[in-house]
Amino acid sequence: MINPEPLYLTLKLAGLTTVILYAIGLPAAWLLSQSRMRLKPLLEAVLALPLVLPPSVLGFYFLLAFSRQGWLGAAWERIFDHQLAFSFDGLVLGSVIFSLPFMVHPLQAGFNAVPRNLSEASYSLGKSKLETIIKVVLPSMKSSLLTGGVLAFAHTVGEFGVVLMIGGSIEGKTKVASIAIYDLVESLDYQSAHIYAAILFAFSFTILLTVYLVNKRLDIR
Repeated sequence: MINPEPLYLTLKLAGLTTVILYAIGLPAAWLLSQSRMRLKPLLEAVLALPLVLPPSVLGFYFLLAFSRQGWLGAAWERIFDHQLAFSFDGLVLGSVIFSLPFMVHPLQAGFNAVPRNLSEASYSLGKSKLETIIKVVLPSMKSSLLTGGVLAFAHTVGEFGVVLMIGGSIEGKTKVASIAIYDLVESLDYQSAHIYAAILFAFSFTILLTVYLVNKRLDIR
């Protein structure tokens, strides 16, 4: 019988990360879609770095920043009285940064795809910019909203290199499912590793299939 705690931690981490990414990703994607400044390509390149950098590279620099000697880790410990590295909070922060492009890119594409005449019509009716975004733009990009959330969630579920570097394998604290599989394979317990892997495989396939089916229905409408 496998321990369900790594699965619970995985879903908790992915859920919190996705909620935070919606809060950060929506304004970031909107600003990028509206921006015409010269530094926009530089900002987009920095944002996309997690897509191409090896997770161990990001994890290494996160570990330096999150440690008690790092600028962020030291400030975090002064404020919250516990270390950031090798904690669940550290996993959440690292996951937010690592999965940010998986949220922002679909949302930016969604904002770009909304016809400008819809916003202009809303402005002509006296609606503010915020009202227009909430009541006109966002309902017109439901597919992008769904895709961004699911990609960010699924990517967090499958994280390994970053969470291993900044979280280690602390039972009940940072040992998520991907780390549990690694530990079980190292201990030659292939049967338990297979159960964890099969659960993650089935879960990932199900949420991706759901996204494609829902997007297909949205496109039909």
